[in-house]
Order: sequence, then C-alpha cells, then structure tokens
Amino acid sequence: MSEEALEAPAAAVDAPRRYRLLDIVRELGRPRVALMLALGLSSGLPFALIGNTLGFWLHERKVGVALIGLISAVGFAYTVKFVWGAIVDRIKAPLIGRLGRRRSWMIISQVVVAAGLLGMAMIDPMLRLGWFVLAAAVTAIGAATQDTAIDAWRIETAEDANELGLLTSAYSLGYRVALILTEAVILLVAKRIGWPLSYAIYGAAMVIGLAAALAIREPARAEAVMEEKASEAARHPLIGVYDAVIGPLIAFFRAHGLGMAALMLAMISLYHLCDYMRGPMTGPYYEALKIDNDTIGLVRLFVGTPGSFVGIALGGFCAYRFGRLPTLIVGAIAQPLAIGAFAVLGWHGGDFALLSLGAAKVTAFEAIMAFDAVAIGFSGVALVTYMSSLTSLGYTATQYALLTSALAFLGKTAKSLSGFIVEALEPGRSLLDAYALFYVASAAVAVPAIVLCFVLLWVRPARTRV
Repeated sequence: MSEEALEAPAAAVDAPRRYRLLDIVRELGRPRVALMLALGLSSGLPFALIGNTLGFWLHERKVGVALIGLISAVGFAYTVKFVWGAIVDRIKAPLIGRLGRRRSWMIISQVVVAAGLLGMAMIDPMLRLGWFVLAAAVTAIGAATQDTAIDAWRIETAEDANELGLLTSAYSLGYRVALILTEAVILLVAKRIGWPLSYAIYGAAMVIGLAAALAIREPARAEAVMEEKASEAARHPLIGVYDAVIGPLIAFFRAHGLGMAALMLAMISLYHLCDYMRGPMTGPYYEALKIDNDTIGLVRLFVGTPGSFVGIALGGFCAYRFGRLPTLIVGAIAQPLAIGAFAVLGWHGGDFALLSLGAAKVTAFEAIMAFDAVAIGFSGVALVTYMSSLTSLGYTATQYALLTSALAFLGKTAKSLSGFIVEALEPGRSLLDAYALFYVASAAVAVPAIVLCFVLLWVRPARTRV
C-alpha cells in the first residue's frame, strides 16, 4: 500500500457546496443522518451516568466529595481509546464479525454498556462500593469502545466534506439529547422512582443504538482498505502488529509534520480541560447552593436544552462559514467564561433574581446555565469537526481515538482530583467560597488552550486552512 494511500484523509475533503436552507432540511431526512442521530444518542447515554450524574447519586448516599472525585477515574477508559481503536481497526469481532468491522464492534460495546448500567442499578454503592465501581468501569470500557467504532464509521462513511459536517452535527445533536436525558431528566425521574431503577431504564435504552448499528451499512472504501491490511497481516504477522500499534502514529506525524502534530495534540489535550475539571463537583456544588434536583432538572431541560441546540447550530455554521480554526478559538474562549460565571452563585450565597418582569423573573442560575449550554455545545462541535479532519484512511479508529485520548487524559486526571482541590480551598473560607474559587481555577486552566489555538491559526499548514 502506497504512502499516499496511507496518508489520504479518512474523511472526504472535497470543496463544500453551497447549501440553501431547503437543501439542508432535505439532507436531515436522509436515513444515514437519522441513524447517525441515533448513534450519537447511544454514544452519549453512558457518559454522564459514569461521570457528573453519578456524583449526584453518590452524594445522596453520603459518599465524600474526595471519594466521588476518585470514583470518576473510571472514566480513564476514555483516555486509552487508542487501544480500543487498534482493536476496532485490526481485529474482527468474535461471533458477529461478518456484520462488518465497525458495526460488529458497535453492537458488542453497546451490549457491554447496557450490562454495566444494569449492574450498577442492582448494586448499592454504600454496601458494595467495590462491585459498584467495577460495574461502572465495565460501562466505561464499553462506552469508550462504542465511541471509537461510531467515530470511525462517521468519518469513513461521509461521501464529501458537507456530509461529514452534517453527520458530525447529527452526532452532536444526538449526543446532546442523551446528555439532557442523563443530566436533567434523570434528576426528575430519580427523585420519584430512585436511582437504581433510573439507571436500569437508561441501560435498557441502549437498544436504540443497537437498532441503529444493525441498520447501518459498513463504509465500503474503508472496509476494502482494512481487508487489505488484514491480508498483509496474515502474511506477515509481525509487520501487522507493528502497523496496528505504530502505523497510526507514523502516518499521523508524517501527514502533519512532527512539530505541527505535537502542537495539535497539545491543544486538543487542553481544550476541554476546564469542563472536565469542574464536572464531578457539579452535584455537590448545587446542593451547597441549596438548589434542589427538581429545579436543576427543569432548568437543564427547558433552558439548557435549547441552549445546547443553539450552541451546536452556531458551531456547525461557524465551522462552515469561517473555518475550523477560528471556530475553535471562539469555543476555547466561551467555555471558561461560562464555567467561571458559576462562581458568582457561590460568592452571592445562592441563586438570585437577575431580571424581573412582573411575576416573571430570570434567575442568575438560569442565565448562567443557558450560557454554559451554548458554550459547551458550540465548543464540542468545533473540536469534533476539527479532529475529524485530521485522520488518515486505514487508521481512522486508532488515530481519532488517539486524539480523543489526548483530549481525555489530562481532563480525567484533573476531575479525579477535583474533590481534593475543593477540600484544600475550604480551610479559612466558607464552603461556597471554596467552590467559587474552584470554578474560577477551572476556568483559568483554559488559558493555555486559547493560546495554542491562536498559535495553530498562525502557523497552520495549507491542509488545515479551513
């Protein structure tokens, strides 16, 4: 296989066509886009359930904030996505491998996620915390593998740059809906039926992704390349192992250059660090602010939901209209501004009316949640679109997984220490002051990512000028 073929981008990079509004609406009705929406939902379902939302459950069961932060380390499964990527790229799934490399791994990982969530539902974290954490770890491994397979399919199946953007937006929309269900709706549901049954229901909801995985078609172009690689590996096993482990790195650094590739990885690893860092403390902070779960759930549902959709739409539009790197910069700046704004609530001592119009009023919590939803939705689309453009055909799953591993590693490390940081800030201060300073610190760690985005814009090579 030629070097040119190995370095060919996995995503189509044809010049985008100009779409009218009716054309875009028509494209949204295509079966492939609808299936991508369902897969995005399936990908997003487990994320909060082993992350921020789990903090609410554990805090209600009187688990300390330091231990909650440590338990969030099960998310480290996301930091080794390059391992799951190598498996998805190179190994045919057992028993159902004939369904295709991407589809079969999607199905297996979705079953693992469902089993892990049901396992968590059946275990009381106060009585058997070790088994509970093990079930959460199984869920995390399944979720990370599912993400890897879905990301590879999304990039490889796109026929052109426009469809890649459309599929990415559909994926982001489905993922965001899942976050709404697992960060907002579940708070309302759990208050009425309890956390175990709520987790069981969400575990059963993985059938949505399973149905979508059964309905999609394997990307023919990528499957042909992977089959050729499998044949080469069968003839030369040692070369096959080398290509699976080292090949993706060599192809990535060769395609972008050593310095540029290192700069990209550094920026990606820092981009969402501020959002990761504040994650596990969200539930404990809201409780300290005396904001009840019903209020949180309703605000997330009726304020956060439209805010997220606005952010996703704006992110997609800006990436198309102004280019990926300028959009990345806007997202990198918006995230810390939104996260730092939460400190105002702690310094004020709780929620307060920001705007009153007769009987109607807008509270600071509602306004900050709206801004946060727009910023996180925007930045998420910006980063996914950018990373999707960096992979090479034949290594799609592994390379994209490498990028997301770089994204997750520092973030998962920081969030596992978040409880200790809050505890360290508390002596000599009120608990709310400690949380406020923690949110300011979380926002401040975004500064290096902003700087690196500007550096990338300044030194960008010809291939990344969109």
